[in-house]
Amino acid sequence: MKMSKIDARRLDRISKPVMRPQWASLIMLLAIAISAAIVAGWFAGEGTITNIFAQINVLQASPPMWLQVPMVAGEYLLAPTVILLAIALVTMKISPLPRTWSRFLVVGILLLLTIRYIVWRSLSTLNLSNPVNGTFSLALFFLEMLMLSSGLIQMFLMLKHKERPWEADQKAVAVIEGTFTPSVDILIPTYNEPIFILQRTIIGCQALNYPNKKVYLLDDTKRPEVQALAEELGCEYMTRPDNRHAKAGNLNQAIARTDGDLIVVFDADFVPTENFLTRTVGFFQDEQIALVQTPQSFYNFDPIARNLGLENILTSEEEVFYRQIQPLRDSAGSVICAGTSFVVRRSALKSVGGFVTDSLSEDYFTGIRLSAQGYRLVYLDEKLSAGLAADNMADQATQRLRWAQGTLQAFFIEANPLTIRGLRPWQRLAHLEGLLHWFTSIARVGFLIAPLAYSFLGAIPIKASPKEVLYFFLPYYVVQLSVFSWLNYRSRSALLSDIYSVVLTFPLAWTVIQVMLNPFSRGFQVTPKGTASDRFSFNWKLALPLIVLFIITAVSFWRNLGMFMLEGAWQTMPLEAAQQVKGLGLGWLWSVYNLVVLAVALLVLLDVPKPDPYAWFDLRRTVRLDIKNHTENNVSLWGITTKISEIGAEIALTQAGLPEIKPGEILPVTVEILEAKLTLQGIVTQTSVQEGFPTVRVMFESVSLSQHRCLVKMLFCRPGQWRRSLTPGELQSLLLLFKVLFKPRALFARKADISAIALVKG
Repeated sequence: MKMSKIDARRLDRISKPVMRPQWASLIMLLAIAISAAIVAGWFAGEGTITNIFAQINVLQASPPMWLQVPMVAGEYLLAPTVILLAIALVTMKISPLPRTWSRFLVVGILLLLTIRYIVWRSLSTLNLSNPVNGTFSLALFFLEMLMLSSGLIQMFLMLKHKERPWEADQKAVAVIEGTFTPSVDILIPTYNEPIFILQRTIIGCQALNYPNKKVYLLDDTKRPEVQALAEELGCEYMTRPDNRHAKAGNLNQAIARTDGDLIVVFDADFVPTENFLTRTVGFFQDEQIALVQTPQSFYNFDPIARNLGLENILTSEEEVFYRQIQPLRDSAGSVICAGTSFVVRRSALKSVGGFVTDSLSEDYFTGIRLSAQGYRLVYLDEKLSAGLAADNMADQATQRLRWAQGTLQAFFIEANPLTIRGLRPWQRLAHLEGLLHWFTSIARVGFLIAPLAYSFLGAIPIKASPKEVLYFFLPYYVVQLSVFSWLNYRSRSALLSDIYSVVLTFPLAWTVIQVMLNPFSRGFQVTPKGTASDRFSFNWKLALPLIVLFIITAVSFWRNLGMFMLEGAWQTMPLEAAQQVKGLGLGWLWSVYNLVVLAVALLVLLDVPKPDPYAWFDLRRTVRLDIKNHTENNVSLWGITTKISEIGAEIALTQAGLPEIKPGEILPVTVEILEAKLTLQGIVTQTSVQEGFPTVRVMFESVSLSQHRCLVKMLFCRPGQWRRSLTPGELQSLLLLFKVLFKPRALFARKADISAIALVKG
């Protein structure tokens, strides 16, 4: 039966925000104040502080024997790198995908090298000879340790790994045979999404192969057209008096008015495949399981790939999270509820007071509450739905900044995974890594600025000889670079990962600081979806800090390179001068890398035209065309679709006989898609020859509801259709970056993009 009014009031009461003292902000400010006081005292020549750093500098100059480069011939210094790299490469060759033994071996090597590198950096490379060098050296060291701490936690988590497809196979039997079919309420919260997006989502949910389900459209904008859509499609329509607590409040209101045993949530732009419930519901035969999360896939290209012209090469930014991070979290019992494409047990959700309302990340903290109550959250790594990636870089920034703010609000609410009762240490460690991830944006800003210290301040933050670099740094860096893509299942290379990080690093770093000082200053901002654009546009707001840094880095590079070339005989100089020149060499090499990354990041911020809000799929289907030409005679032709969408199709004809289209002429056509048993009416808008085949572009007209349902099922709901692509390796990624730099899409693809705009408008 449905939840009573008393239960509804209880749910609302439990879900009210419980604010906690902002101890995290106070601790951060206190740490900054103490650090600033120490630095100020050092620059002022305060005796105690100066003596302490002088003693540390002496220890850095005389590290323990086991941290010194062995007294062997120079060629042997590369032996650790070559041996460990060979072991890693052979392991990856034998095991193309990480398995238990291969993952343990590779991660074990990487862990040892990372710990060895951290010890070396800590005890041998800090330059505390004076306040300027010391300040930059310590700042760079702590930023690097922040990055490495997040990476170390990830590596420890990698030693355990869970895969559940076989478990889904076993548990799906009861669902398919009908012996386990709990009632399911499918909730689709919507705020301002276009009608055509909502329509395909509702149709996809109604097409699920599961009898005991109800679909609810939760409209937080009270739009008459949305209510009319729900009535037309035959799904339940719900609204509420206000918009309190945004998406979480919308979901909680629906929970109070529905009664299904299980609750499924899909964002308004996500369409499930027909077998979504068949693959997920079976897990709930285990009473301890409260939530099953599946990956997010996308049926359009993300703006970074599209702006660089690498749509069919780069994977979406979320792929690393869903291929690598979520399985690791599953093994640690700390799966993240991602807000869409998940199933949750109603009784478990009610026991924790519904969806959390005191944070922007209601999904994340609801999962934490469930885990703290002793329930299990599991991750099924199968692509069973797909949605829309952000349409442009501004929208992507809005989305990522909301995620950062919502996650970091953990420090200020009751559901803080580091302090909430009920979580195990391993779970807290996994959540700590997720929180540290957002702070790494500050570290990345530091890494972009660090080379400037060499040029403009003469600072040498890292004190290391070439032999030490070969012996301690190179093995760690080369092995880490070589196995990076393999460990994340070829979802992202290290070089491309840097590009994705740098694009939004400044706004993310600023957001992290703002949240730690004022965590609830901004409310929920919905990411716009389904928009279109017919022109190039440059995001000056996001680009400004990158442009400034690019110019300063270019000047720094020129200064560093010039000084390095002028001082070629540095071996004959005094020790301190020689170290400075060697530092300049590292500075200009670092500057070159930063210039390349910044240049590509700026190209990312030039949004290319996106004239069509509909997704077009490379889908092959046999079709028969009946074309009525100007002679009043019908021409029947056979062909294969090369691209197809909800509004049209591009068809390669397998026979001659296509009538000529005169300027301004409209040719009516009947398109019969044989595999789908679907017949549509349309008009021929363009003819061409592609790869030797005559090709026609057809736009559909007067598509009925039943026809649209058939189209949506064919385009979005086929089980197994959302396949994973593999990202290029490091060398290929490097070549791609140079290709993008020397052949930017904005200059070399304008003609094609303008043609596409004209085609869509036509």
